[in-house]
Amino acid sequence: MEFRQLLREISHLLAYEVMRDLPLEEVAIETPLEPMQAPMIEGKKLVLVSILRAGNGLLEGVLDLVPQARVGHVGLYRDPETLVAVEYYFKVPSDIADRMVIAVDPMLATANSASAALTRLKEAGAKSIKFLCLLASPQGIETLRRDHPDVPIVTAAIDERLDDHGYIRPGLGDAGDRMYGTQ
Repeated sequence: MEFRQLLREISHLLAYEVMRDLPLEEVAIETPLEPMQAPMIEGKKLVLVSILRAGNGLLEGVLDLVPQARVGHVGLYRDPETLVAVEYYFKVPSDIADRMVIAVDPMLATANSASAALTRLKEAGAKSIKFLCLLASPQGIETLRRDHPDVPIVTAAIDERLDDHGYIRPGLGDAGDRMYGTQ
């Protein structure tokens, strides 16, 4: 419970960072005292894409701030032997090509899952994507930048390294397992 709560709180801060340079437009609103022009995110609603299952921890916190965003899911798991991402689910809004996409996953370790998810999003038509994570490894950042140089990465922290099993060290452990009490 504590891990989920803290992840949600941190995702609020990360959401501000990942969205800070989105284009804004002035929209007429009515305040209790008088009409005014207020800045709002320009264009169509955002699409938040959770890389399952751990991505849901960040997704919920970002949705707290942009509840009108559309939501997609990419289900991937990391093969324990090869560390290659294996897809088991993919569902995103049909008009994803017309929207800014923010893909969320707490851990950027080997980047195999993140890279596979971003590839699938691009195949579905996504043109403008950002990647949001809580913790990254230097190797994961290098891999994601190599595979998707057009996708900015926003993270709260970069740890020292990956171990032989592809885990971030010192790290936080498996985010999905910590969120849901599984192993």
